[in-house]
Amino acid sequence: MANYFQRVMSQTPTNFWINNVTREEAQLALDMGAVGCTQNPSYTWKMLISESDGDYAKDILKGILATEKDDTMAEVKLQRELVAKVAEVYMPLYESSHHKQGYVSIQGDPFHEDTKTIIDCARFNREAAPNIMAKIPATPDGLKAIEVLMAEGVPINATECMAIRQVIDVLDIYDRVAKEMENPPVVYFSLITGIFDEYLAKYVKEKGIDISPDALWQAGFSIAKKVHQICKERKTPVGFIGGGARGLHHFTEMVGADASITINWKGTADKLLEADAPVVDRFCAPTPYSVIDQLTEKIDVYRQAYYINSIDPSEYEEYGPVVLFRTSFEEAWRNALNLIADMRKTL
Repeated sequence: MANYFQRVMSQTPTNFWINNVTREEAQLALDMGAVGCTQNPSYTWKMLISESDGDYAKDILKGILATEKDDTMAEVKLQRELVAKVAEVYMPLYESSHHKQGYVSIQGDPFHEDTKTIIDCARFNREAAPNIMAKIPATPDGLKAIEVLMAEGVPINATECMAIRQVIDVLDIYDRVAKEMENPPVVYFSLITGIFDEYLAKYVKEKGIDISPDALWQAGFSIAKKVHQICKERKTPVGFIGGGARGLHHFTEMVGADASITINWKGTADKLLEADAPVVDRFCAPTPYSVIDQLTEKIDVYRQAYYINSIDPSEYEEYGPVVLFRTSFEEAWRNALNLIADMRKTL
């Protein structure tokens, strides 16, 4: 009998990717129907402290430290080796889908996201496996890097998209670069709906903004629905990934979208499989105008995300939801660097 995810994929255009997985979780997700995998800069820390894979990750790290003197580069190398093992799990799908699925995206050092470093890191990571996809923030420096790397044929996951204009910038880059290429690489953007909702909930509370909880609950989904419509109208062949799930609803409310929803195994994918709920297309229900009116009138951060000309690219880097997302990566990356420094002392 088909599981929940298999039924979602057979009845709707929606599929799922798995996020920040151990080797076992990578295989479990693949068996349940996952068609891709994303890892972010917190991945090395998660693996180093994992009950199941911590010793495995530390053994790899010890080998790297034997020759690598720079701690940051040691973490970059560790990340690549760990992700390469996950890429092996997804390689059969990559090959059987004729390179349309089975990608594993990897994002670099969150403290060094200038254009040159992003490009260098993406090229370095791509050496590990053909189904490695460069995961790059849709910030001014990241967008420049995306343009260069796409022209080189590097598959791209443009992440940290919180505002609709960021997505449009990615689509514009694809159209501009692809017209000069015979076989453009696979490109996705990741709209981080869950983190956007998390930021807005904190923002409204801190500012004492009086707004209906029903309207606030629909904020991230309303952004996703507008992005989805823009993509349908433009027909630019860039894939839509929905990310940053902070609850089961960040998957179930997206069912029906022509999109890949990335979720963690523990706490999300496993719970959805356990619940085995009926498949219901919830995404295609339009957001009420009264909800859009409330959100745009009362929350300036929402207005920046929803209206294309309400945010300038120069603001992407310091846009509140983007900063919240990046901060979690920086903390985990720093924790891993501290562990690396401590481990180096014992060798």
